[in-house]
Amino acid sequence: MLIDARTLPLDETIETEVCIVGAGPAGITLARELAFADFRVCLLESGGIDFDKNAQSLSQGESVGNLFGRLDEQRRFQFGGTANSWKIRLGNNQIGVRYVPLDKIDFEKRDWLPYSGWPFEKSHLDPFYDRAQAICKLGAFAYHAEAWEDAETPQLPLAGNVVTSMFQFGPRAVFTHEYREEINQASNITTYLNANLMEIETDETAKTVTRLRVGCLSGNQFWVRTKVVILAAGGIETARLLLLSNKTQTVGLGNQNDLVGRFFMDHPLVGCGKLIPANSDLFKRTALYDLRRVNNVPVMGKLTLTEEVMRREQILNNSTLLFPIPKPYQLKAINSLKTLLSVRHNSDARKDVLKHLTNLMIGLDYILPAAIGAVSKQQPFIPSLAWGGWSYIRGHEKRFVEFEALHQTEQVPDPDNRITLISDRDRLGRQQVKLHWRWNDIDIHNIKRTQDILTEEIARAGIGQLQVERDGNLPNLIHPGTHHHMGTTRMHDDPKQGVVDKNCQVHGVSNLFIASSSVFPTGGYANPTLTIVALAIRLADHVKTIMASKPIAEIIS
Repeated sequence: MLIDARTLPLDETIETEVCIVGAGPAGITLARELAFADFRVCLLESGGIDFDKNAQSLSQGESVGNLFGRLDEQRRFQFGGTANSWKIRLGNNQIGVRYVPLDKIDFEKRDWLPYSGWPFEKSHLDPFYDRAQAICKLGAFAYHAEAWEDAETPQLPLAGNVVTSMFQFGPRAVFTHEYREEINQASNITTYLNANLMEIETDETAKTVTRLRVGCLSGNQFWVRTKVVILAAGGIETARLLLLSNKTQTVGLGNQNDLVGRFFMDHPLVGCGKLIPANSDLFKRTALYDLRRVNNVPVMGKLTLTEEVMRREQILNNSTLLFPIPKPYQLKAINSLKTLLSVRHNSDARKDVLKHLTNLMIGLDYILPAAIGAVSKQQPFIPSLAWGGWSYIRGHEKRFVEFEALHQTEQVPDPDNRITLISDRDRLGRQQVKLHWRWNDIDIHNIKRTQDILTEEIARAGIGQLQVERDGNLPNLIHPGTHHHMGTTRMHDDPKQGVVDKNCQVHGVSNLFIASSSVFPTGGYANPTLTIVALAIRLADHVKTIMASKPIAEIIS
């Protein structure tokens, strides 16, 4: 059942056994896994089915240095969560996102990486990854290149320190539309839209959650009395909700060791530079690195360091993506076209209209066929993170001259990168958050050393020349993150080092759990959604075991 919470009577009390807060991929996965169980499930979502600017305004906050820009542009308050913002073109009129599991080394305690180490190894999570593949509508749980290459689409002939591995891609509609209908058919699940968690109330010792106070922008307020609470609100909002729940524990629920909100991580996007091919034949041999379908599964190759070289060099994990680009004058024409399209809102562009028109005319030899292909065949106007398919373009080896190389990088877990509350309040009266973020010296060293290794490997293989581009002595930071918010309620079995234990239970609170990338102790370079879904499946199994093994009255004792 799906209910608009704004229609509930004032101060209504909802009774349930399990309450999930947040209907993004984590919360939706939990609800599906608990569907048709012999206990009631309540799913709370801040937004509605459709985007609403008033609901979205509740995600506003500050970021120190403004590197991240507006926080309300980093996440989505709407059923489906941030999946609504996924925008990669998968072909067949599908929009989606890239998936990849964390690597084995990402789970390990690494002496050179402070605060690293998960409470379990990757092998423990592999069965849940396998189940997550089906939920995300992916192919087989195989991310090594050998599973997807063939004679026409081989790996680059690199040896030793650099290898090829794969991304898979899945459709966003499974989380934004399809599973909403499935959950709505489950007799034991009630979804409340436009329902914002205001506070988590506990007993006088803050050891047991007793009820949740929930508010609507319409002014309505109601209560949820539940046996088990699962926060699935994302890496920023989950920390905020714990910090806001400070009536009994004044520093915030679960924050007795000042860890809630700390260790914020993302995946900085870094421009590596240009790969200049030794000859144009390279474009015929690199289709594996394009976003293309193999056995109807969208996949894309990437370059990564081997675990052996990461250990030897004591550096972090990193992936390098390759996108073919046209000649410099054609790139200039493309940039001028973008500027002219924004001229109405760009006063500087209006001053240089003639210059941009001249650039555009000179580069029509690229722009015209690219525009026709984009409109008629869904071919990329210019290949990018959001648009692949360049290897299907007839004569693509003549259209492109070099590759742009981009890194999606691991970030060191740093306790000073954190979410805190500020005095500014949202429309419900709740304190907003401030994001503190900086690049650590370890991050910078990691990227620079990775680029050195890539340069050596590419030259040794005779593929071409990697021309690394830097901002002075620093890597070329394109954006500090890719909306992958991690680490703010990190997992560790020692409550002095983590907010949740290995079962994602908040330390010291018997019936409060977290399903989010906020529990990641480290984040690798991998897009977090597959791991989020795998952990949500694992947590759902744990909750079902709890429900089956104990009478409800004992669950919160």
